[in-house]
Amino acid sequence: MELNSIQAIENATKSGRKEMFRFGSALVFIIITMLFATRFTVDGEISIELVVAAMIGAYMAMNIGANDVANNVGPAVGSKALTLVGAILIAVIFEAAGAIVAGGDVVSTIKKGIINPSLIEDSQTFIWLMMAALLAGAIWLNLATAVGAPVSTTHSIVGGVLGAGIAAAGWAIADWGKMAQIAASWVISPVLGGVIAASFLFWIKRSITYKKDKIAAAKRMVPLMISVMVWAFSTYLLLKGLKKIWKLDIFMAGGIGFGIAVVAYFLISPYIARFANKMANEKQSINKLFTVPLIFAAALLSFAHGANDVANAVGPLAAINDAILHHGIATKAEIPLWVMLVGALGISVGLALFGPKLIRTVGSEITELDQMRAYCIAMAAAITVIIASQLGLPVSSTHIAVGGVFGVGFLREYLKSSYAKTIQEIEDHHTGEDKSVVEEFMERFESAPFEEKRQMLAQLKAHKADIELPKKERKELKAVYREELVKRTALFRIAAAWVITVPASAILAAMLFFTIRGMMLP
Repeated sequence: MELNSIQAIENATKSGRKEMFRFGSALVFIIITMLFATRFTVDGEISIELVVAAMIGAYMAMNIGANDVANNVGPAVGSKALTLVGAILIAVIFEAAGAIVAGGDVVSTIKKGIINPSLIEDSQTFIWLMMAALLAGAIWLNLATAVGAPVSTTHSIVGGVLGAGIAAAGWAIADWGKMAQIAASWVISPVLGGVIAASFLFWIKRSITYKKDKIAAAKRMVPLMISVMVWAFSTYLLLKGLKKIWKLDIFMAGGIGFGIAVVAYFLISPYIARFANKMANEKQSINKLFTVPLIFAAALLSFAHGANDVANAVGPLAAINDAILHHGIATKAEIPLWVMLVGALGISVGLALFGPKLIRTVGSEITELDQMRAYCIAMAAAITVIIASQLGLPVSSTHIAVGGVFGVGFLREYLKSSYAKTIQEIEDHHTGEDKSVVEEFMERFESAPFEEKRQMLAQLKAHKADIELPKKERKELKAVYREELVKRTALFRIAAAWVITVPASAILAAMLFFTIRGMMLP
C-alpha cells in the first residue's frame, strides 16, 4: 500500500518536475548571458544597464523560440513528416545558422520606423524606452505561449516600442500611418496565406487524389509540384533569408530560383516514378511523396526566420548597447557578435524547452494535417511573403502560416459538406427505387474520378428534378463537418490574441517605462 502511495505521488509530481527543469534551464541561460555581459565595460566599469538589457534580450529570444518558430515546423510535425524531436533539432540548427550566418551586421533600432527618435530627449531616455519595449514584448509572448496562441513577434516588439515611445515623448512620436499598415496585416496576412494554401490543396485534389489512377497522376504531377516548391523556396531564401549578405531584386532571385527548380525537376522525376511504382493506388501513398520536401521546407523556413526575426530580440539590445557605448541615439546600430549569439542561442533554447506546446497547437490542434496539406501551408508561407514584399503589403509570417492552416481546414470543410449534400441529393433522386439500384449507383459514384462524377450528376439532374435539402438540414450538416474539421475555439483564441498583441504590448511597455524611469531617476 505504501509503495502504491509513493508511486502515485511520483506520478502526480512528474509534470511539475519537468516544468521546474525547463524553468531552471531557462534561468541558467539568462544568468550565463548576464555574466557574459559583465565582460564588456564602459569607461572601465561594468554597465549595469547593459547587463540588465542582456538579461531581457535573452528572455525575449527564448520567447521567440517558444512561440514563433512553431509556425515553421508545426505543420510538418502535425502531418507526421517529422517527429517532434526531429523538428526541434532541425529548427534549432537552422534557426541558429540563419541568425549567425545571414542575420546581418546592422539592424534598425526603431522597428518598422513606427516612432520618430528625434523627439526622444536623450540617450538615457532612449535606453529606458528600449528596455521597456523589449521586456513588454517578451512578457506578452510568454503569456501568448502559455495560452497556446501563436502571435507575431514583430507585432509584439512594435507594440512595445510604440507604447514606451508614447510614454517617453507623447502621442506625436508615433507614425500612425505605419500603425495603420500593421493593423491591415491582421487581415491581409491570414487571408492571403489561407487562400494560397487552399488553392494548392484544391490543385492537388483535382490533379491527383480525385483521379482514378492516382499513381499515374502522381508520377506526372508531384515532380512539377515539388519543382514549384523549389522555385518558391529558392526565391524566398534569396530575397529574405540572404538579403543581408546578398542583395537581389525579384527578377534576379526568381530567375535563379527557376533555374534551380528546372534542375530539380529532372533530378527528382525518375526518383518519384520509381518510388510511385511500388505504392498502392491510394491517397496515403501519395502523402509519402511529400515527406522529404516538407523536411527541406521546415529547414529553409527556419533558416530564413533565424536570419530575419533574430532582429526582434537583438535589435533593441543592439540599440541599447550602441547608446551606452556612444552616448547617442542612432536609427541603425551595429550588432556585436555576442549580441547576435544571445539572439541565436536564446531562440534555440526557447524552442527546445518551451516550443513543443505551440508546435502541437499549429500542427494538430487547429485542424488535422497530412503531408499534402502541410505542403500547401509551406507553399503559402513562402509565396505570400514574396508577393507581399514586392507589392509593399505588410504581412506577418506567423499570421500567414496559421492562416494557411485555417485555409486548408476550411476548404476541407466546404468540400466535405458539398459532398455530403451531393450524396443526399442522389439518395433523394432515387427515392422509391430498388435498394440494390441505389447502392450500385452510389458505389460507382464514390469510386469514379472527378470528371466522371460531374457527368453522372449532370445525367441524373437531366432526368430528375433538382431536390434541395431543407434549410435546417443543410445548416445542421454543415455544422457537423465544420466542428469536426476546424476547431472554432482555436480560431477565436488565436484571432483575439492577434488583435490585442500591439495594444497589449504597448500598454505593458508604457507601464514598464514609467516604472524603470521612476527607479532610475535620482
